[in-house]
Amino acid sequence: MVTEEQVRQALRNVLDPEIGKPIEDIGMLQGIDVQDGLVRVHVLITIEGCPLKDRITNDVTNALQPVEGVERVEVELSPMSEGQRAELVAKLRGGAPAPQQQRSFFVGSDTTVIAVASGKGGVGKSSVTVNLACALAAEGYRVGVLDADVWGFSIPRMMGVSGKPVGFNDMILPLESHGVKIISMGFFVPEETPVIWRGPMLHKAIEQFLGDVYWGDLDFLLADLPPGTGDVSISLASFLPGASMLVVTTPQEAARKVAERAGKMAERTNLRPIGVIENMSWFVCPHCGERTSIFGDGGGQEAADTLGVPLLAQVPLVPELREGGDEGRPIVASDPDSPAGTALREAARRVAQVTRSKVGKPLPLAARPGVAAAAAGGHAHQH
Repeated sequence: MVTEEQVRQALRNVLDPEIGKPIEDIGMLQGIDVQDGLVRVHVLITIEGCPLKDRITNDVTNALQPVEGVERVEVELSPMSEGQRAELVAKLRGGAPAPQQQRSFFVGSDTTVIAVASGKGGVGKSSVTVNLACALAAEGYRVGVLDADVWGFSIPRMMGVSGKPVGFNDMILPLESHGVKIISMGFFVPEETPVIWRGPMLHKAIEQFLGDVYWGDLDFLLADLPPGTGDVSISLASFLPGASMLVVTTPQEAARKVAERAGKMAERTNLRPIGVIENMSWFVCPHCGERTSIFGDGGGQEAADTLGVPLLAQVPLVPELREGGDEGRPIVASDPDSPAGTALREAARRVAQVTRSKVGKPLPLAARPGVAAAAAGGHAHQH
């Protein structure tokens, strides 16, 4: 009579073909059943449909056939559970714990998260972000800005806010300016100090900005992404599944390529493109009033068509917009009825309409008179 111990000993020579270790040592040998000359072996495979399962079956059978008393071998294969796979990974890493499951934020909440992105730098993405935030706050919404541009942070200066956030019980309180809650790397390092970090540290910083900051009950969280589609953008998208994405571009021909890259990033990271804002659309001469398209025209519409979303606004190039950014006075607050201020306020209203209504969230008309006026097409402000 063959014994279970004899079977187990014979199977010591069976290695997992992918990992190269004995199946017993890595928890794949789930069970052995010996009945007279019939030996049943239950083996766990790493994933359903493992391409090497036939080889595992053959190796187990060939290892047991020479054992005296074994007349027939049956091999049962079944996939590992999530927990068993995690244990296997920990064993292979020398006992190190398996990596923590990816965290998600604002899932199932009433907060509309909008990532503000651009394919390249210098298009005024941060200027658009702060002005949209201030315009939404002026309409009565509760708004936060996450400055995710860890290397090139500029939100604190543009919002005219400085200082260090207060922390207690592993929780960080954001600073506030123009009725907007703000968190930025600029609050933690001097403005002239370069942040020389690689991917994992950036990922952790974004996780802390989302998870350890007490945002409270927000209607909108705007995330100012760094240019392009690098580590920070990918991390933010992974933490905020299903968030919306707003693309900022300038009018020149290169806008089409910018839109394509931004669109592909959205597609691959489950962000939902909602619209394009074209910045620096034209310059109006302060002396003669003539309008000049310094950067060409049509790029914003082209980008919107490529992404299949609306062009939400065309913002003229005016010195006051730049000056307001340098001095911490967003133009929608300092000169709301100027051409740029009007365009950005209208963009904020359209962003609210597109995001809050499309996902089945009613506009909070009764609670906020400023919002009610905007929804009715008025230009009321709540300061």
